[in-house]
Amino acid sequence: MYAMKSKPKASQSPTSDDTVVQLADLFRLMGDPTRLRIILVCLGEPISVGDIATRLDLSPSLVSHHLRLLKAARVLRAERRGKQIFYSALDEHIRCVIDDMVAHVGEPLDIEGIG
Repeated sequence: MYAMKSKPKASQSPTSDDTVVQLADLFRLMGDPTRLRIILVCLGEPISVGDIATRLDLSPSLVSHHLRLLKAARVLRAERRGKQIFYSALDEHIRCVIDDMVAHVGEPLDIEGIG
């Protein structure tokens, strides 16, 4: 369900059915609270599975399961350092999307602009 297709072609419309489905899948994946918490932890410096599990009070096996999905969806990248694997945001696009949404959620509600 969460396997992401290839990047939309430059000639593909941002509102094409294929693009909309890919975006919906990505937002659904990132909409899970546990996965979103994992993404947020990985936005700083690269972090190991064990450190993610400790910081979020989750089991390492649950963290590994979510990391596999996030890596397959091209949200996170994995880098092996010796025996450990460290995870971080794949690129600035992911960081910007999350940062922008955090800023959006923190904005005061403009009552006059609604309706």
